[in-house]
This record gives sequence, structure tokens and C-alpha cells, in this order.
Amino acid sequence: MLQYTNILFIFAAIFNNNIFIMNHYETVFILNPVLSDVQIKETVQKYEEFLVSRGAKMISKEDWGLKKLAYPIQNKKSGFYHLFEYTVAGEAIGELELEFRRDERFMRYLTVKLDKHAIAWAEKRRERNKQKA
Repeated sequence: MLQYTNILFIFAAIFNNNIFIMNHYETVFILNPVLSDVQIKETVQKYEEFLVSRGAKMISKEDWGLKKLAYPIQNKKSGFYHLFEYTVAGEAIGELELEFRRDERFMRYLTVKLDKHAIAWAEKRRERNKQKA
């Protein structure tokens, strides 16, 4: 009887002479609706640069625009949604979320580690978005 083994591909990076396991993450965050377009772009750029400085490889960025919230957050009924998809060492996620908590422009955020099925689904979503554009 044949036994099948799952082969797990491990992405690793060398950063500051240390080897880190690169995991695939997706972060969705909601920015305060009172921000101007320039402030939103600056904020998104700041955190993209923050991730890249920690050794992240940005795979995808999506601007979902102004959306109505299901319930009020900080007495606001809408917010600007953004999504980052990237690979980075796990240590950088704690630092990123600490910066999100310190920044008053962020209303909510959620970071999830993607498994192989979620990565495949995200790839399909990116292809579908390219076809729409």
C-alpha cells in the first residue's frame, strides 16, 4: 500500500544575518472615514513601507473604498477598507499590529495566516479582479 506524504514548502529569508520562516498573511484594515484621500494614501504607503522594511514581500494590495459598517465603530457608520497580502516572518506581525493600535487613523484590523487553500482562493480572487479591471 502506498503512503502519500504532504510536502510543505517552507519559504525562508535571511534578514540581518538571521533565517526567518516566511509565512503568507492577509491583513484587512478599516481607516477612519474623515481622512482625506491624501491622508489615506500616506497611511497605506507608510504601512506598506513598514512591512517591506521588516523583510516582507508584498503580493497584493487592494483598495476596497468607502463602505458602510455593519455596526458603528467609534461613532462612525462607514470606513475605508484596504487589504494587504504579503509574505513575512511571523515576528513582524506583532510589530505591525502594535503600530496599528497606536495609530488613531485605524478603526479595526484583522491579520490572518493563509493556509494552502486560502492562498489558492486569494490567487483566484486576484485573477478575477484583474479580469474585471
